[in-house]
Amino acid sequence: MAQTNTSKKQRILAWLVIIATALLVIWLSLPYGMKHHGFNGGMGEHHGANGQGHDMGTMPGLRGEDASEEESAELAVLFRNFETITRTVTNLPNGIRTVTTSSDPEVMNNLVSHVSGMINRVEEARDPKIFIQSATLDILFERGATMDNDIEVTDQGIVVTQTSDDPEVVVALQTHAGEVSDMADRGMDAVHEMMMER
Repeated sequence: MAQTNTSKKQRILAWLVIIATALLVIWLSLPYGMKHHGFNGGMGEHHGANGQGHDMGTMPGLRGEDASEEESAELAVLFRNFETITRTVTNLPNGIRTVTTSSDPEVMNNLVSHVSGMINRVEEARDPKIFIQSATLDILFERGATMDNDIEVTDQGIVVTQTSDDPEVVVALQTHAGEVSDMADRGMDAVHEMMMER
């Protein structure tokens, strides 16, 4: 009987954790105006495209412990315009090669700045700790010295080749490349699912 009660309590606790996580994800995805002025306040001001989408520039989840306002703003542009982004990933035996582009020149400029800035951070072991970032990035920031990074902007887009002799870093590179592709395909929906899985 005691085991049954313990098992029931564990199931209830697990459901409470899931519900709390879901509420946190929903709250993080709300625009600033909805969180701080009620659900009716600032709707026109904080929604884009006839009220059809959140203004990602106001999302606290795009900020970080060591991220600049410019870096968070770049992310906002990328998430708001993810449908303009196309991406291919080739897994190499020792890393990845990615080609990412956007049909929108402004988005492309932000994309180049974001990618080159993040790779510089990896090389300097400066984790921005953006609130929504994947845990997969932890090992890349910790072991950035084991990686070789090559960036080139071509007619195809921004071409990034990252390799390492560390097998765990290779797995992390390939996993993160898949996560980024999912975000490029589905925007914040992909982030919400990733956060729920944590």
